[in-house]
Amino acid sequence: MDPRQNPYTPNAGARPPVLVGRQDELDAFEVLLDRLRARRSEQSMIITGLRGVGKTVLLSEFRSSALDRDWVVIEIEIAKHDNDQFRRLLAREVRRALFAIAPRAKWAGKLKRAAQILKSFTVTVDPQGTLTAGLSVEALVGEADSGALDADLTDVLVALGEAAAQHSQGVVLLLDEIQFLTRPQLEALIAAIHKTVQRQLPITLTAAGLPQLAELAGEAKSYAERLFRFPTIGKLSDFQARRALIEPASDSGVRFSEAALDTATDFTDGYPYFLQEFGQASWNLANGPEINEADAREAKTVVEEKLDSGFFKVRHDRTTELELAYLRAMADLGPKPQLAGAVADLLGRTSQQCGPIRSKLIEKGLLYTPEHGFAAFTVPQFDRYLMRAIPERTVPDVRKRKRTQT
Repeated sequence: MDPRQNPYTPNAGARPPVLVGRQDELDAFEVLLDRLRARRSEQSMIITGLRGVGKTVLLSEFRSSALDRDWVVIEIEIAKHDNDQFRRLLAREVRRALFAIAPRAKWAGKLKRAAQILKSFTVTVDPQGTLTAGLSVEALVGEADSGALDADLTDVLVALGEAAAQHSQGVVLLLDEIQFLTRPQLEALIAAIHKTVQRQLPITLTAAGLPQLAELAGEAKSYAERLFRFPTIGKLSDFQARRALIEPASDSGVRFSEAALDTATDFTDGYPYFLQEFGQASWNLANGPEINEADAREAKTVVEEKLDSGFFKVRHDRTTELELAYLRAMADLGPKPQLAGAVADLLGRTSQQCGPIRSKLIEKGLLYTPEHGFAAFTVPQFDRYLMRAIPERTVPDVRKRKRTQT
């Protein structure tokens, strides 16, 4: 069939043609905004899930919902930054939010004060004032200038929330990949939002990231579990997965045979990104108007090759020899969370010897710890990929390599 008419969207963060299985989160976000605007407290959300389940898509839906309600949106994809870089990033986005609340000519009262506090927030990292260009205000001495990120960010977000309230607006911070924040940065954000909740201000943080976020937030601030909800989004049910394939095709007069759907749902295991890849491949391969079992089987091969050369391989390429050996040993044990000791046994080492490798893989976002002593893949079906890519497991000889380097 004509690829130009293909309705499927296997791209990072791209909205699928039919968004299924996420209505509870969408409804909860709308309730959150409406309650905050009415100056009523409500827990915000930190969405967690594996790679490819649609966390970024969900944040995009939240953005649309917020804009429909005339909220100001601060949208940031988190990367690994030191505190100065993080401060600059936040300053740039808060500056943008101030101008979104009202044009410079109408600044007075709380909005002018927020601009002054923002300028104080940037003094140590931007003495030339490039980050606050156009604010036309003096820094407010004693506010957001202590050098302590948690205290200073609290001053900034409280001031921003007060300015938004004065102008009958709200501000939502949408942060993606939040697991890449350092602990001090996460602590600062949680503390700042906690203060805005205490002041009943129309400002909130909604974020998304890998499954370890609930644990990270709880370690950063003990009250995080009361400040946020941590809904986990995952693979779709069989019924939902079929809808994700059937409805976009049906809108173009194309249907899937039952056997093709069985092949698709079995291969993708209901993961949204894999479903979009499968839908695109099967559409392009089929003659139409039906996508049959033969088309689906061929699509399975095409998608597997594409995932292996892209989605999986980019993560494979980020690992060292030892890290890859650890992942391959986990794959031998299966897709479920694996005990650290069991993986170490396969490698002929102790858990203590493997600890630094495991920690590095968690830092890189390839593993997470669902419970103490266990680790699991953050990428669906990564175990299957590793078994294909590395048919025979080997154990690198660390001592031999060290002697060679010496």
